[in-house]
Amino acid sequence: MEAQLLLGYCLQKNSSYLLTWPERLIEQETVQIFEAMVSRREQGEPIAYILGEKEFWSLSFKVTPDTLIPRPETELLVELALEKAKERAVIADLGTGSGAIAVAVASEKPDSQVYATDFSQAALDIAKLNANSNNISNIQFFQGDWGKPVAKISFDLILSNPPYIEENDPHLQQGDLRFEPSSALWAQQQGYADIYQIIEFSAGSLNPDGWVLIEHGYQQSQKIREKLESLNYQSITTWKDLAGLDRVTGGRKSMS
Repeated sequence: MEAQLLLGYCLQKNSSYLLTWPERLIEQETVQIFEAMVSRREQGEPIAYILGEKEFWSLSFKVTPDTLIPRPETELLVELALEKAKERAVIADLGTGSGAIAVAVASEKPDSQVYATDFSQAALDIAKLNANSNNISNIQFFQGDWGKPVAKISFDLILSNPPYIEENDPHLQQGDLRFEPSSALWAQQQGYADIYQIIEFSAGSLNPDGWVLIEHGYQQSQKIREKLESLNYQSITTWKDLAGLDRVTGGRKSMS
């Protein structure tokens, strides 16, 4: 199946074409490109990096080793954002990476303004390309650490899929994670450092009745809820992904 995907990319043809015309001769140059791609995949490089693109929320995103590969489970965060966002909302996506979350939300909320930040300028450059290629005009991008570049703005909704893996977790040396930017994967304080920073920032930057929603590891929801409780968030909730694992936790800022 993966080989078929790579061959289709080289030929710029879909799988139906490949199945219909299996006897078609392929130019030597195309064969060499295909074989190089197969070799990269055999060494474990993710398909998304080989092709340079990944679908998310039915949109196409350019991805490079400077960005995380958008994952299907992150669509839960987008679904919740659309549920919580009011009309003409002011929304932040902190640590935007490829821009997948920001672009998906902005595409569904064209009357809202989205602010996307990332510490990596290389990632921001990719995010801007993805906004443009998907004809999204209601996102502003800022380089910097989490909420610092947008500290003077008040938000109705703050979203983030931050690094949440513990630094020495063996999973970092397995599968696709070996090829993804480590700065977007692991965090100090047993994986909680960036999550806590975002929660603390949100406490001072959300409008009354605004929400913060954070994607996290399946074993982290309890400590995140405790952190939200310590800062007097209301309606604290954890949502499960399609695999039945805790995936997103959020809280609402009090009206008072």
